[in-house]
Amino acid sequence: MNKNAISRRTFIRNTSLMAAGTIAGALASKTPALTIAEVERIVKNGRINQSVSRWCYGKFSLDDLCTIAKKMGMTAIDLLGPNDFPTLKKHGMVCSMISTHSLTKGLNRKENHEECLARIRSAIDAAAENGFPNVITFPGNRAGMPDNVGIENSVAALKQIAGHAEQKKVTICIEYLNSKVDHHDYMFDNIKWGVEVCKKVGSERVKILYDIYHAQIMEGDIIRTIRNNKNYIGHYHTGGNPGRNEIDDTQEIYYPAIMKAIAETGFKGYVAHEFVPKRDPLESLAYAVRICDV
Repeated sequence: MNKNAISRRTFIRNTSLMAAGTIAGALASKTPALTIAEVERIVKNGRINQSVSRWCYGKFSLDDLCTIAKKMGMTAIDLLGPNDFPTLKKHGMVCSMISTHSLTKGLNRKENHEECLARIRSAIDAAAENGFPNVITFPGNRAGMPDNVGIENSVAALKQIAGHAEQKKVTICIEYLNSKVDHHDYMFDNIKWGVEVCKKVGSERVKILYDIYHAQIMEGDIIRTIRNNKNYIGHYHTGGNPGRNEIDDTQEIYYPAIMKAIAETGFKGYVAHEFVPKRDPLESLAYAVRICDV
């Protein structure tokens, strides 16, 4: 290789943050895609436990994604089910968030409680059996329901399962999503709603999945929100806005500062990358892991 050319390994490990963001697109268009064999360890500081969401990387088999994540220095894959656990175990990886029930038909309606709670209970049992930390849940859509009624119904459901989660040492995470762009009519679209549910349930095993992409769309003020609500947040997702793509300088969220704020709260859970790459997915993921390793 020409000594003046920028190698991918140099790009991943040594390029400054500003330069990396600027040249990422050019590299992706002018050079062959990064291969799994070329991936090297990126995580050095390790104050943020990083994970990656499976659905964003459908190009790769779960087996390959585990290999990629482990080589980069990540320890977990996000949003999987029990059928995926043997592959994780083979690689010594963790499922940082287990999938459960429907996103739109959730805990805010009593008629959904039986099915949702059965799925949450099953996921809690699977998490405990395998030593995994979290399961996901959703309140569902409003469909004309007032927020206070949704809170009341969700709290009633979560109180039925919180004791089981406490016994199994597994955390139930309620996901914050935007209702403006991606999930129209979704109920938990502001931090106040989720905090109120957590307070009323009153369990250390019921917390918020704070998706930074969704929160930026709905309310912004990310760092202050994290600091003020650190006791109620059990998991994080990343994503660039606008577009839910790369978390680089093509979008409006500055992730290094956000990761420093998360680390300063003493957070010991997982931050899972949940963005859909527009360029070479390995280069994009490598860049994201590096800027979040604060």
